[in-house]
Amino acid sequence: MRHPHYTRATGLPTLLSQRIAIMDGAMGTMIQRFKLSEAQYRGAGFSGEGGQAERFADFHRDVKGNNELLSLTRPDIIQDIHEGYLAAGADLIETNTFGATTIAQADYDMADLAVEMNRASARIARAACDKFSTPDKPRYAVGALGPTPKTASISPDVNDPGARNVNFEELRHAYYEQVQALVEGGVNVLLVETIFDTLNAKAALFAIDEYFEASGERLPLIISGTVTDASGRILSGQTVTAFWHSVRHAQPLAVGLNCALGAALMRPYIQELARVAGDTFISCYPNAGLPNPMSETGFDETPDVTSRLLHEFAAEGLVNIVGGCCGTTPEHIAAIGEAVLPLQPRGVHAWGGYKQAA
Repeated sequence: MRHPHYTRATGLPTLLSQRIAIMDGAMGTMIQRFKLSEAQYRGAGFSGEGGQAERFADFHRDVKGNNELLSLTRPDIIQDIHEGYLAAGADLIETNTFGATTIAQADYDMADLAVEMNRASARIARAACDKFSTPDKPRYAVGALGPTPKTASISPDVNDPGARNVNFEELRHAYYEQVQALVEGGVNVLLVETIFDTLNAKAALFAIDEYFEASGERLPLIISGTVTDASGRILSGQTVTAFWHSVRHAQPLAVGLNCALGAALMRPYIQELARVAGDTFISCYPNAGLPNPMSETGFDETPDVTSRLLHEFAAEGLVNIVGGCCGTTPEHIAAIGEAVLPLQPRGVHAWGGYKQAA
């Protein structure tokens, strides 16, 4: 295997070999802190640059909870969240596009806005990175591709195991549009994340490669799966090792796990992935423990707990990128960054391409 030459983020492989990089934390958790109303999701009361209150004032259905719409109606909030994570020390920040596919946005009758959402979200993240980047500490905008609420591998009808509500071609087309808009908006990296269905992920990876071939531009790629329970498998049934062998053809810069489990429960699966993916950097951004409705963030781990656990991962030589998923905040990210700062990143076997890509 030879690592591809990147047209953006050329220094990222070198960074990951020199120190542990810091990913940002949860977007949804931070949006919830603003306690936005239905009218505010539509842009009411926002008169800043790019305000679109009139555009969605009479939209025919509720949009509260459509976090990706905020990149159009309340870009100030999304920028504020990005800057909070960058100020906390994040090297990589994810765009507000987890659900910005035509498939996911169909739930709000906003599929026609998906491309615009991705392009706007990428530009917001890119501007925040530009604001905080220095020659010694560049910041990277990461285009986030979520799993979609539909699965190509699992029936939505318990009485009909062969039923499907989406197919590979529909997923590929939706992901291609998302990738194109994210790249046009200025992202440095692409991230296929929270993968619970490997076939969905394969559609995303196919679309990414298709776009790379058509554009002549190749960005670093991170692939992140989700182990849903103590079985050690993703929802579509694969073990961590099987999952890796299903996606390694995409030659990702990094592969890892996120969401679902807190760091304590995720540890054996990160150990397994670090063992089998010897020629690839490893990322890990767990939830802040398990759900806890009594907590301010909705999860039970405080920054000191999450950072201590990820410090242990780093001390064991398991990771190159660490951050947080659901329930994590800038306080978590700052604590994680401080906890892993003195530790060395996980070493990888030579691909023959990292030095050239650097």
